[in-house]
Amino acid sequence: MASITVQGMKCQHCAGSTKKALEALGGISDVEVNLATGEVSFKGTADSQDIKDAVAKVGFTVEE
Repeated sequence: MASITVQGMKCQHCAGSTKKALEALGGISDVEVNLATGEVSFKGTADSQDIKDAVAKVGFTVEE
């Protein structure tokens, strides 16, 4: 599984929005969000810029 750290998520709604945004990208599945740590893990691959853009569209940023 790959993982990223997302900054700005504060609640279950935030986590759900991030999960949906990533699942909408082709090639990514089984998205799991750990709200306490901000870690988002998933199976598959996608362009890193596409991932950052999807997360940004729901109001958060991917930690570099």
